[in-house]
Amino acid sequence: MGTPSDPVSAAIESALQRFGRMVRSIANRSEFTPAELDDLIQDVRIRLWSALGSHEKIREVSSSYIYRTARAVALDRLRQLRASRTEPVRLERPSGEARLGAAPASDDLLERAELAHQVGQAVEALSEARRPVVRMYLAGYQSDEIAEVLGWSRGRTRNLLYRGLSDLRALLLAQGIGEDRA
Repeated sequence: MGTPSDPVSAAIESALQRFGRMVRSIANRSEFTPAELDDLIQDVRIRLWSALGSHEKIREVSSSYIYRTARAVALDRLRQLRASRTEPVRLERPSGEARLGAAPASDDLLERAELAHQVGQAVEALSEARRPVVRMYLAGYQSDEIAEVLGWSRGRTRNLLYRGLSDLRALLLAQGIGEDRA
């Protein structure tokens, strides 16, 4: 693969080169095939691009951020694998331990996909300043980690997160999603 022409792609590739060994170890622990590793790396690229967006922020990303992102992607992929099964399947681990998983009904999968789509649309409707903070929070990052990655003060980050989640809740309630606890 040649050198990316835009600064964001170059920053993402640089981060993946710096932390590639860590991402591969997560894939190995998850017992991914080489093709699944490629998919994992591609999903990490997409998450870095969508959560951080600028080459400056991506260039300054910490190893803990990459680790959590790769781990979240791996967990999502494992959940997708389990969800795609139509009956419980026994997976053998290298140690001989067995792992069992039952697949949810296809109606549940459709409902989850629709809900995820609606939440995604609601997040996109948030103000530009609140959007990245809420995305990162929904991806499992703590406010202190978000502040560090975005280069913002903890107070600003907490404020934007609190207001962004409040706006998100209101948008989803307006669509009939969730309970009004007032």
